[in-house]
Amino acid sequence: MSDSPAPLIEAPKKNPLLIVLGVVVALAVIVGVWFAFLRGDDSLVGGDDTSVTIGVVDSSEPYWQTYVAAAKKEGIDVKLVNFTEYTQPNPALTNEDIDLNVFQHIVYLADYNVSNKQDLAPIGSTAIYPLALYSKRYDDVDAIQEGDTVAVPNDPSNQARGLLVLQSAGLITLKSGGSIFSDLADVDESASKVTVKALSAELTVTSLDDLAAAIVNNDFVTDAGLDPDDAIAQDDPSDPNALPYVNIFVARAGDEDDATYRKLVEIFQNDKDVQKDLVASSGGTAITLKTPVKDLESALEKVEADTRDQKN
Repeated sequence: MSDSPAPLIEAPKKNPLLIVLGVVVALAVIVGVWFAFLRGDDSLVGGDDTSVTIGVVDSSEPYWQTYVAAAKKEGIDVKLVNFTEYTQPNPALTNEDIDLNVFQHIVYLADYNVSNKQDLAPIGSTAIYPLALYSKRYDDVDAIQEGDTVAVPNDPSNQARGLLVLQSAGLITLKSGGSIFSDLADVDESASKVTVKALSAELTVTSLDDLAAAIVNNDFVTDAGLDPDDAIAQDDPSDPNALPYVNIFVARAGDEDDATYRKLVEIFQNDKDVQKDLVASSGGTAITLKTPVKDLESALEKVEADTRDQKN
């Protein structure tokens, strides 16, 4: 009799057939994973990183399809989610229904963040759509006469922006230098060359026959038969006053450095066909930009602070 204690559980006897089957199964798994890797199977770890949903409000514009195709060439499957109202894409991003959105400028994002206590963040610029001054009487802004009447849109965002354009053109002076919240009450009449009146956006263009000049929203320029090249003044994208109106890619806080999202911004900014189609879709008014992200972040921080002050 052996002096060694008996094992509590008897070790199973080795079965040669089971060993062979085990080797076959292991090889099958390895081969399956290898082929899945070769074909880019999204079910593998990390596969979801190549599929990104982007919320927009104008998915029918040709430049989006050009962009989707350009991203596909870089291995990123972009799925566009179209929204019918501007109030929808930011809540969808906040609720993680989409990964990014591209439809707004910094002023709009700041108002959303402040009003809803959110922290959505810009991760790249797309373009700025200059707000321009048109005239049927004058070919040059300097030709406008003392005391002439000039119109601006009466909605708060475009009214403030229009007033800043008039100030940059030397037609008016705004008290305290002006801001994204300026209105007619901020016009220093004694120091201004022209009289300013506010009209609904669609009326500024139809009233050009009766005015020295008017700020006309981009939405109405082409339909009114105006040529963007005929504008006698407009936002200067290099002017700090224009930075809050730069359109942006937006992500949730914490996703700012996501490599795939950054790559999508680069594709949008650098693909020549995307840029060409974007400008064409705006009737030639869009000015494409590659604004440094840190500048976008600084602008958002300032506009959010101004917005809080305005709401308090």
